[in-house]
Amino acid sequence: MDFLKTFTEDYFPSQSDAFAEKLSNLLTKKKFKKKEIIVKLKEIPSKFYILKKGIVRSYMVGSQGKEHIKILYTKNNIFAPMTALIKKKPSLYSFDCLTDCEILEGNYTDLLALTNSNLEFSILYSKILEEMYVRTDNKIHDLSILNATERFKKLKKEKPTIENLIKQYHIASYLNITPTQLSRIKKEYYSK
Repeated sequence: MDFLKTFTEDYFPSQSDAFAEKLSNLLTKKKFKKKEIIVKLKEIPSKFYILKKGIVRSYMVGSQGKEHIKILYTKNNIFAPMTALIKKKPSLYSFDCLTDCEILEGNYTDLLALTNSNLEFSILYSKILEEMYVRTDNKIHDLSILNATERFKKLKKEKPTIENLIKQYHIASYLNITPTQLSRIKKEYYSK
């Protein structure tokens, strides 16, 4: 419950004890091992997730078989294939664990029911959607405006220990570069 209280206070600081209890009742604790799939490509999802510990990626596989990481989620992030949940359609992305993970899982339909009947849940849902939109918009901006070196520096600033936690080809995929490009960028970055 303490984790949830801290997590939700980041979205809105004043909340009732009843809200915290309802949210806790909505969620189930789960543990996933590294490489375990949370949401499969083309699966019609029904859940949303809060990451307590670990790293999860959302990704797609291109026609050449190359993986393209959309987002890397780290602790205290909420994630879900939102377009698929909202439209009740198959997910365009897979979600899997890049490390062992502790996750809170909730039913999306139950969350929506609470947003329709409870102002606090409505506020939480709105804030979560805003955060997801901003995260996606920032990724599009970075890929459009920043060069590969700038994207790497930004990633290092936001997630300083990421290189010690996941494979280098995952970092390269997230940055939308090849592993060879990443090696060159890292060599130059660390030589300064």
